[in-house]
Amino acid sequence: MLIAVIGAGAVGCFFGGMLAKAGEEVVLVGRKRHVDVIQAEGLRFESRAFDMRVDIGATTDPAAVADADIVLVCVKSVDTEDAARQMLPYLRPDALVVSLQNGIDNAARLEAALERPVIAAAVYVASEMAGPGHLRHHGRGDLIIGMAPGSQIVAKVFSHAGVPTVASPDVGAALWGKLILNCAYNAMSAIVQLPYGQIRDVPSANAAMTAIVAECLAVARAEGVTIASDAASQVDHIRGTIPLGQQSSMAQDFAQGRPSEIASLNGEIVRRGAALGIDTPANQVVVALVELLEKGRGVSGG
Repeated sequence: MLIAVIGAGAVGCFFGGMLAKAGEEVVLVGRKRHVDVIQAEGLRFESRAFDMRVDIGATTDPAAVADADIVLVCVKSVDTEDAARQMLPYLRPDALVVSLQNGIDNAARLEAALERPVIAAAVYVASEMAGPGHLRHHGRGDLIIGMAPGSQIVAKVFSHAGVPTVASPDVGAALWGKLILNCAYNAMSAIVQLPYGQIRDVPSANAAMTAIVAECLAVARAEGVTIASDAASQVDHIRGTIPLGQQSSMAQDFAQGRPSEIASLNGEIVRRGAALGIDTPANQVVVALVELLEKGRGVSGG
């Protein structure tokens, strides 16, 4: 099988690298600064267990999806429709498209743009691009994917590559759980530019995360999503989930001068809360702070 990965950032390079390392034929479609290095030297895949160069295809041309059996979409939420437009002329009718993205509606947005089914996935991996063509993996690397035509094939391919993958009939709840985790921690790490280990022991930060999570839970439940635990339990779960040395993906975006995904994370809670008549002041403050910081840095599009 040929697997194309749209978005050669930390998520795309991790899952693409794991698949290529297991012997699958993989091509990464990404930014020139990464592609040039990967073409010349391979993908440097650094983890706790190994540090190696992975032989993997790389290009800046979205036409690389033309022969792909599986297409993994790993771009930022803000780039979802643009990625769909770039892929659309080349996709095979029988190609399986999988959304490996933050947020809760990217698969639906891809389906609308591509006019074809898309498999949704909740992604749990702590990784970063430490330099051009250099992936650094901090922890986890598992998936929950939706039950859809082709999902068992995708799960089998990932599992063979050492990526724990579960196909779930309720992937929506998993996506909401991941959204809540991101809302609690992602923006806070970006604003203060600190890893989670230096945030979690500050009582006021924990109180703020608990308030953010409580609002997320209120919105989720109003939309009919079943999440059994309360805000304090959710924050306890987060404390045990995120590697202590890990900065959030949004913090990495800030450091690189890239637009953040704030609109698809805390901003999504604010929008949905407003539509439901639910106040979300903690999430609103986080959105305002991130957008003001981006404006101060001359970054737009988050």
